Amino acid sequence: MKNFAVIGAGQMGAGIAQVAALAGLEVLLVDAKAEFAEKGRAGIASQLGKQVEKGKLHKADADAALARIKTATAVSGEIDLVVEAVTENLDVKKKIFAELDASLPKHAILASNTSSISITALAAATKRPDQVIGMHFMNPVPVMKLVEIIRGLQTSDATYDAVKALSEKLGKTTVLAREAPGFIVNRILIPMLNEAVFVLEGGLASAEDIDTAMKLGTNQPMGPLQLADFIGLDTVLAICEVLHGELGDDKYRPAPLLRRYVAAGWLGKKSGRGFHTYG
Repeated sequence: MKNFAVIGAGQMGAGIAQVAALAGLEVLLVDAKAEFAEKGRAGIASQLGKQVEKGKLHKADADAALARIKTATAVSGEIDLVVEAVTENLDVKKKIFAELDASLPKHAILASNTSSISITALAAATKRPDQVIGMHFMNPVPVMKLVEIIRGLQTSDATYDAVKALSEKLGKTTVLAREAPGFIVNRILIPMLNEAVFVLEGGLASAEDIDTAMKLGTNQPMGPLQLADFIGLDTVLAICEVLHGELGDDKYRPAPLLRRYVAAGWLGKKSGRGFHTYG
């Protein structure tokens, strides 16, 4: 695999593009508008520059990686693997997968960075369902070592083997998850974040004390409310709704306060305000 594409130049997509470029792949970073794709590439340049300043990366390697990243508003050319990293919406993702299926070479693998949506359903939107797979990176991608690989009902062994090998080339450790809402990480993580919102809403403690208690009491590097802010409260809510809708268990019901924050546009770090305030 040499040619790699990422759909979505937001925080996750840009992070995926960065690690792929550092691993020597030619990367096409795609977004609906050219300025969004360029903003994603500029963010990567900034992150690489910080690594150089800290002595963690040679400037020549940073420059070479950035030179391997091109931007576009559509995927084209001899792409070997594309990772979709857009909003957690089944209809949006299915439309993208149908378009990718029609435009990419027959050998290309179509992967989704979804954190909760059915890979089988995405595969059914294509004429190459055996070449569709879940490739769920953790945030922030350049730092976190895990990639959850999710096989759909139709995913072939060859596709799984290729994606596992590529993930390892990117310096990641992989785990294989059976297809189920939330897979492994979010099936466990999202209910914890949601419960922290219920605790805040119930007035049991302040946001600061909830996060301090969980950091020091369970040795987590980041408290649950701060982590929710970093993920994006709209994304947390979307995953809660998938878990609740698919599993039908009230323990996955989104906290009303979470819904109100999203309705207010308080989406966390990316909007400057969530359960905490960001400069």
